[in-house]
Amino acid sequence: MAGLRLAFMGTPEFSAHILQALISSGHEIACVYSQPPRPAGRGKKLVASAVHQLAENEGIPVRTPVSLKSEDVQAEFAALKLDVAIVVAYGLILPKTLLETPKYGCLNLHASLLPRWRGAAPIQRAIMAGDKETGIAVMQMEAGLDTGGILSEARIAITTDSTAGSLHDELAEAGAKLLLETLTRLGDPEFRATAQPAEGITYAEKISKSEAAIDWKRSSVELDRHIRGLNPAPGAYFEHGGLRIKLLFAKPVAGEGHPGEVLDENLTVACGDGALKLVMLQPAGKAPMAAEAFLNGHPIGAGEVLG
Repeated sequence: MAGLRLAFMGTPEFSAHILQALISSGHEIACVYSQPPRPAGRGKKLVASAVHQLAENEGIPVRTPVSLKSEDVQAEFAALKLDVAIVVAYGLILPKTLLETPKYGCLNLHASLLPRWRGAAPIQRAIMAGDKETGIAVMQMEAGLDTGGILSEARIAITTDSTAGSLHDELAEAGAKLLLETLTRLGDPEFRATAQPAEGITYAEKISKSEAAIDWKRSSVELDRHIRGLNPAPGAYFEHGGLRIKLLFAKPVAGEGHPGEVLDENLTVACGDGALKLVMLQPAGKAPMAAEAFLNGHPIGAGEVLG
């Protein structure tokens, strides 16, 4: 269908990419919902979300309720007289009343092949778990957490070079295309959601700060996935000489020694099984740099042990 009247509900950069595609598509965006501005930076100045900023720049009304449970908020939503609402990494749970308000309900664009990786961090968890592929799904929303039927999906390979950042960009591009294709079929009575399988359900828990510290006792293969899954943010890290250093990219190689022990002059580090050749690092307060450049300013020799 063309010219749908919709609301968009999203917050981070991933969501903003989808919103931009909708803006360019010709659909009428009656309103955008996003998380309220949050304190950021050293000055803790309130900063609007990526979606909020984009919508304002495009002259689209923005609402930032802290909850969707109040009658006033729900009445305002109903007054929009929507054909459909699009939800992409919004950050608030939609009450049943809101889910049933638009003519075609609410659609969620989710960055995984459901039911695998329901929840907050599907991109990172797919890489960290060693999945060979992931994808994007358009789901007809219902009251459960990412439990609704699937309207459409697209698959994307996860390679040994995939990071959370690169996969994020691939999925955003594929997701925008998939969503626009899905919207063209909304009025088709034969276009129905397919229930998610009862098997294979996993949950992508939110990434915690404590996960970022590198545990060298893990295998090199596990740590490689862990590092790529946390690149670029929050970034896996180790400590040396009182300095916290993010490790953005590494390669599993042969080698053995005490976990965390530097095995040569080229930053090959022993793990619980195998070793990692450190490739791209970022000292605190500095830009990412190759291992060779890092060693010029921060020498680490064979036999030293990383924290």
